[in-house]
Amino acid sequence: MDVEMRQIVSAVRVSKRKSRLCAKMRRQKWLLLMLLPALLCILFFNYIPLSGWYIAFSEYKLGGSLFAGEFVGLKYFIKIFSESSDLVYLVRNTLTMNGVTILLNISVALCLAILLKEIRWKPGAKIIQTVTFFPYFVSWVIAYAIVWSLLAVNSGAINQFLVRMGILEKGINVLGDPQYSWQLIILLNLWKFTGYNTIIFLSSIAGIPSEQYEAAELDGAGRFQKIRYVTLPNLMPTAAVLLIMNAGWILSSNLEQFFIFSNSTNWSKMEVLDMYIYKFGLSMLDFPYATAMTIIKTALSILLLLFVNWLTKRMNKTAVL
Repeated sequence: MDVEMRQIVSAVRVSKRKSRLCAKMRRQKWLLLMLLPALLCILFFNYIPLSGWYIAFSEYKLGGSLFAGEFVGLKYFIKIFSESSDLVYLVRNTLTMNGVTILLNISVALCLAILLKEIRWKPGAKIIQTVTFFPYFVSWVIAYAIVWSLLAVNSGAINQFLVRMGILEKGINVLGDPQYSWQLIILLNLWKFTGYNTIIFLSSIAGIPSEQYEAAELDGAGRFQKIRYVTLPNLMPTAAVLLIMNAGWILSSNLEQFFIFSNSTNWSKMEVLDMYIYKFGLSMLDFPYATAMTIIKTALSILLLLFVNWLTKRMNKTAVL
């Protein structure tokens, strides 16, 4: 009898939840209708193309049907792990450059947002904010042209200046020497994306209740104490969310950036997973191998995302999933 009562109560609760959900959907039907185009775009451009992953399990021939190739199972996955050592250095290059970029970008943007908030001269703060945000709109082709004009071995403005001043005997090959490749990419990403992340933190600062600062002033807190005990704690959830969101893309590199800045002399340090997939897929036309590598990259990205989400939840009580 008790079991039957529990089942009835459970069924009633489920029914109430469903009715509340349906009522909420009816109230928000126009908002859901506005959301429909975005959902359809995600469906058609992000999920339906995943059917192409079948290529990784078949002997796909260029020009043939997607599902016409002979099924070969895990042949190409075994080839990646057993016949090639490329995955190790590819993951090393990708994780190093993208991981340091994410951590450095979030940290610098957090500090810059706090400094901009503390600047008394607001027109000056707006100018700094505009100048730091502008690189976000600069294409990587233009960025390469700027770097070339400044750091080219023989004609770069900075190298020429240092050589003429007697500081260097000859120009430093920043664009070609592998020992500078990681630092170059990290600094370029910092230059390009810091302003964008700063605006996110500034919007979070704008949402901090003024009562918290007033209460801190009543307690005798100075400028640095208010930053430490009011501003920073309120920005930590935003930083955690940014870290989680970027963790899902840590193995995805900007193909345009690496395609432009890579050359035959720095290839060993500049080749990342996306460049490797591009090389095998579009240059060598080995679509099954490239697709298998894409699936491995996606699986690793999901694992990293779940790990970072779990870590931030344990440390900061903030999570997305």
